[in-house]
Amino acid sequence: MTINLNQKERTLLEDQKSHEEICIKKYNDYANQAQDPQLKQLFKTYAGQEEQHLNTINQILSGQMPNMGGQQSQQQNQQANPQSSQQNESTGMNSQKDADLCTDILMTEKYVSGTYDTAIFEFRDANIRQTLNHIQKEEQQHGEGVFNYMQSHGMYNIQ
Repeated sequence: MTINLNQKERTLLEDQKSHEEICIKKYNDYANQAQDPQLKQLFKTYAGQEEQHLNTINQILSGQMPNMGGQQSQQQNQQANPQSSQQNESTGMNSQKDADLCTDILMTEKYVSGTYDTAIFEFRDANIRQTLNHIQKEEQQHGEGVFNYMQSHGMYNIQ
């Protein structure tokens, strides 16, 4: 199935493409900077999923409808609740650095999810809207995973 995008749809996808590229860069950079091995792995996992998102956006931009099988969601669900069995009590520089990385990536995920929300409403093709909605849900799951990590390690306290 060939997709014909109008200019607005193409522009929105180009924006999403740049957002995915930033997410990939951040997750890879943050995986290298994180001190906690669990957090490193979480960031690496999410970087790989962001690569899948980028590939999906590139397929749509090239006029092809991507096959969205259940593989991405299945992988995502395995990482949605990365809580440690014991809370990290350390308040040292390493813990603060990890907290800063988490705070930044959580803000990024909130922003990216919101931009997908806007884009979804602007597409004529229901299949593309569904595909973008699938990616948005995964972005929200990334945010949930980071939030759960932060909360379980005393980095995000709800008052």
